[in-house]
Amino acid sequence: MASDHHLRASPGSRVHDVTPESAGWRYLSFAVVTLAEGETFEHAGDGREVAVVPLSGSLSVEAGTLTGSLERDSVFTAQPTVLYATPGTPIALSATSTATFAIGGAPAEGRYETRFIAPPEMRSEIRGGGAATRQVSHVLAHPIEAERLILYEVHVPRGGWSGWPPHCHDGYEGSPYLEETYYFRLDPGDGWAVHRNYRLDEPFDETFAVGDGDLVLVTKGFHSSVASPGHNMWFLNYLAGELLDDARKTLPFFQPEYRWIDGRWDEGAWELPVVGR
Repeated sequence: MASDHHLRASPGSRVHDVTPESAGWRYLSFAVVTLAEGETFEHAGDGREVAVVPLSGSLSVEAGTLTGSLERDSVFTAQPTVLYATPGTPIALSATSTATFAIGGAPAEGRYETRFIAPPEMRSEIRGGGAATRQVSHVLAHPIEAERLILYEVHVPRGGWSGWPPHCHDGYEGSPYLEETYYFRLDPGDGWAVHRNYRLDEPFDETFAVGDGDLVLVTKGFHSSVASPGHNMWFLNYLAGELLDDARKTLPFFQPEYRWIDGRWDEGAWELPVVGR
């Protein structure tokens, strides 16, 4: 069954286009755009801080008085340089080769300058263990300055889980309220992964088989994702909500029933054969 929270790629340059109005939430906008060589994209400055993440190809950039370029061969082979633009900054992007990028924003007051954020500024860590080992890159997360926006990129080996233990950030048990998008890419691209959003205190439970290039909205609930055994999984998260500035480092709420596995990733794991010979 189709869902407003699971979006497949649309034909044309606007691969995805999510607004607060279309998502039914308050803060976050998100789009994925593909440009042929020589095509341009413009974003008029408004009351939102904006982050642009290149996914493939090369772009020349004008953002107010800032000029430069964004380039990336693939999300599977390199971290991005990110453009952060303060509210009111007009942005013009021109494709110097066929290029795909993500752009998203959130309401802000303009406390931080427009700038490029390069990979050496981004913290990258290996999280979890066992079947839930993954690499998390903090491409626009504390201590990198922004008002509301939080961005992560996650690389998950094939057959692996991410977001385990499941967590939420929707006000449940005092968790911070954050809206979130998951943009998925798979390697190779013919596979699928599974993403689930669910609540414990109400009958809300949605599970999606996501393909390469699909987008999932996390409007509420605990959530987690898993890659198929034959396909590596990458996803890009944009988040925005009530957390401001340094408070963006606030952790979500982890489902208590599953927290025991932290630090015990291999404990109790079966070795095959379990029965018989």
